[in-house]
Amino acid sequence: MSSCLGPPPAAPVAVRPRKDRSLAGRLALSAAARRGVRSRTEDVHAWLAERRRAHVFRVDRIPFAELGEWRFEPGTGGDLVHRSGRFFTVEGLHVEEHDGPYGDGPRREWQQPVIRQPEVGILGILAKEFDGVLHFLMQAKMEPGNPNLLQLSPTVQATRSNYTRAHRGADVRLIDHFVRPDRDRIIVDVLQSEQGSWFFRKSNRNMIVETAGEVPATDDFRWLTLGQIAELLHEDDMVNMNARTVLSCVPYQDTSPGALLSDAQLLSWFTGERSRRDVRTRRVPLASVRGWKHGVEAIEHEDGRYFKVVAVSVRAGSREVVRWDQPLIEPVGTGVTAFLVREIDGVPHVLVQARAEGGFLDTVELAPTVQCTPGNHAHLPEADRPPFLDAVLNAPEARIRYQAVHSEEGGRFLNARSRYLVVDAEGTGAALDPPAGFVWATPAQLRALTRHGHYLNVEARTLLACLNAMAIRTRGEV
Repeated sequence: MSSCLGPPPAAPVAVRPRKDRSLAGRLALSAAARRGVRSRTEDVHAWLAERRRAHVFRVDRIPFAELGEWRFEPGTGGDLVHRSGRFFTVEGLHVEEHDGPYGDGPRREWQQPVIRQPEVGILGILAKEFDGVLHFLMQAKMEPGNPNLLQLSPTVQATRSNYTRAHRGADVRLIDHFVRPDRDRIIVDVLQSEQGSWFFRKSNRNMIVETAGEVPATDDFRWLTLGQIAELLHEDDMVNMNARTVLSCVPYQDTSPGALLSDAQLLSWFTGERSRRDVRTRRVPLASVRGWKHGVEAIEHEDGRYFKVVAVSVRAGSREVVRWDQPLIEPVGTGVTAFLVREIDGVPHVLVQARAEGGFLDTVELAPTVQCTPGNHAHLPEADRPPFLDAVLNAPEARIRYQAVHSEEGGRFLNARSRYLVVDAEGTGAALDPPAGFVWATPAQLRALTRHGHYLNVEARTLLACLNAMAIRTRGEV
């Protein structure tokens, strides 16, 4: 008889708000908290020093012939590969760039070594409330390329090869929070690019996930508020690149009253820049890359510029694997990365450029006003040097609103450091109508774009994290 009644009525479909309206206030409260519940900001230096003493860390340069896990593979034209076939490879890249509405403008062409790492890594920060204030779990992580070895990193910083244990080492701590995140507790989850001048189409999953559960205490991790991290972002070689890119994606509330360009106008300009640029790339054998010479200990440009490919042997007592060797890219010289800033009708704006790099997935990304290694351009006449470079280099101290030296990704780059600057645009020639390829945008507009992948390059995301830190230090909120 019950079968005649038919199936039970379907449960009503529940919809939910598209945004967590309480999140902005919780993030603002964390940003205003200069003193954490779990640790004091001034104690971070002592903690990092203690972690350096607690483990054996050593990085030695070695000839390529002494690489145990890596080899130049004859079948690929001399590409530098890991014997497992995992992790990454160092290959050759041929790039042609045309500028113009039909790809018929000025043309540049070059070849270079490049890192190809097709797997997507995870850069994840765990968040948890203590006494009603959001804290973020930062790790004291050793990377062989960092000049001071140990810096503040995300809770998890791992390639797929790492967290699937291709290295046959220990498990990556706390990885389950990010591989299988609780959908109701995701604060940030977006694919973002890495350096397009050194990586070929590399992306990482940038994540912040909240937990209400207990997290096992370990000596290499500390809970810090956004306000504490903002203070540490003003220091040299303290917060690593992977942490900076995740922090740039924090969805602070947009309090900006307006902008020179509307969001639709900014996106239209950017789409036009992507459409008019024509960047063609193809992978070539490493052994045949033109303009580069292969030595016993380095692959380097014949003019001594740009960067080198070198090899190192590593000991790190706190890592999943305590001994290994690997190739690294070593830049020639310290970089300069800067935003010019100005107020327009009382609203802060920064000057960004649409920058093409050979390794980008989609032609161009938004980049800082200046992003280069000055020594690579010192031989050029002023007209051929990057726009605004001299204005930034010659800026008086009174017009520099922020400066710190930050390291780039220490797992792939050796001693890669840039001087990050925010410079007042007054007297620099940066007009409201900037040169082709440049546009004024507000920090709030840039923050909105970090919710989507491949809009802001990693250098612009570092500077955005620094802008956020400046606002937190000045006003206690972004």
